[in-house]
Amino acid sequence: MAKRKSINYPGFKHENPIPNASLLGNILMSSIISGRDPDTATMPPELDAQVVNIFKQIKLCVEAAGGTLDDIVKTTVYLTEGTDREEFAQAYRHFFATHGRSRAMPTGLTVVVGELSPRCLVEIDSVAYLGSR
Repeated sequence: MAKRKSINYPGFKHENPIPNASLLGNILMSSIISGRDPDTATMPPELDAQVVNIFKQIKLCVEAAGGTLDDIVKTTVYLTEGTDREEFAQAYRHFFATHGRSRAMPTGLTVVVGELSPRCLVEIDSVAYLGSR
């Protein structure tokens, strides 16, 4: 039976005992990733800046587990405003198309929730398959 391993990446750590991600065998599941800047721990007020920070953290997370962006198979996106859906979708397509993604886009689900963590306009979690380990 595979052992679970907690994954944390440099520059960001949850304030509670939950790790950034959990690796069980070859499946990596991230915790919720917010738009907080991983270098300064500040939350920018604009959606586009939060999205840039989220993508930085997605990459940090999967790489900390020994994977790449190619390994991400699914994401769930939580937005506070439904009107932000298309802006996020464009950034999502651009990010995965231009950052070493050699296969098809990961599948995704976008949910409009109305309220997230303080000052968050968007949050995301992801699932990756890291192949045989």
